[in-house]
Amino acid sequence: MSTTSEKSSKSGDPKLLSTQALVLMGVAIGVSALLFYLLFSVSLPGESRPYWYGIGTLLFEQVGFLFATFLCLRNGLSNQIVSGRNVWMGIGLGMLCYFTGNLFFSWWELYWELDPAVSFGDLFYLSSYVFLSIGMFLAVRSRRLNLELWQWGVTAAIAAAGMAFAVWIAYPLELGVSSDPVVEEPVMEEVAPETPEVAPGAIDGSAAPQIEQPIVSEATETAPSREAPAWVLQMETELDTYSSWLTLAYVVLDVVLLVVATLLLLAFWGGRFSQSWRMIAAAAFSLYIADMWYKYAEKNIPNYESGDLLEVFWVFTGVFFAIGAVLEYDVSTKSSSRRGRRRGGS
Repeated sequence: MSTTSEKSSKSGDPKLLSTQALVLMGVAIGVSALLFYLLFSVSLPGESRPYWYGIGTLLFEQVGFLFATFLCLRNGLSNQIVSGRNVWMGIGLGMLCYFTGNLFFSWWELYWELDPAVSFGDLFYLSSYVFLSIGMFLAVRSRRLNLELWQWGVTAAIAAAGMAFAVWIAYPLELGVSSDPVVEEPVMEEVAPETPEVAPGAIDGSAAPQIEQPIVSEATETAPSREAPAWVLQMETELDTYSSWLTLAYVVLDVVLLVVATLLLLAFWGGRFSQSWRMIAAAAFSLYIADMWYKYAEKNIPNYESGDLLEVFWVFTGVFFAIGAVLEYDVSTKSSSRRGRRRGGS
């Protein structure tokens, strides 16, 4: 009894922050999000998804990214992390930037009911990719890769396939050139309006028959959408010119993360730290799947509404990063405690 209490007091982690509890929290977030998307993402033909559904998807994504931010930054601030503090600071800042980008994107989409090609949130999305790439690259570099020829071949094949798939989905990259053919509209001749016939009773002053107007029920009237202020519309117009280049940047950064995730799987395959970095690689693959689906749907599905089933992989991204951070913290603290025992025993 006394030894267990001493261990818990030395570690400073309450039961709520134990490894098992944090992993279960991550699994609960992922499973709950999957059930929510499965149950409510499909809408009836001709009907749009309800407003509360968009709020629900946003909350699941934000909880996942905030959960990952806290755990990754905890690793970045700990001196016991074996893989390096800078690795997890980069990943944690990437999650924080993605969380902030979601706030701006949802502000544009859910509050102003706009569908901009570029929003202010894209600045934070791009920053998140940069931070994630730096953190994961530092993790790969710390392993001093000595891969065999077939492993480099697998990496090159995945990179080529990922780039080809991303370019195919994002095609055409409208870099200032419109890919749609210009269709000339036929010129309609102006026709003089016909003179309406005068009712027989209208000249002598008798009452003309009245046409009953249809009664519109208040229940069938749609609620007026919020009008975006002028500065929001002006920003949307100015940023829209960079949409094609932004799409190209996302394609390149997605493939970079895909390649680094493959290298992480090969570098950390086997050993004590393999489980945590498998989760990190799974997070990168999840981010790639969600991004590719969104780019495909945005270009090929008319009037696409965000919140489709495959967008649940954004929630999985935060969950996998969080679980990877928990497993890394657990293994690092255990290995440091073993080193301390050896020094104390000697």
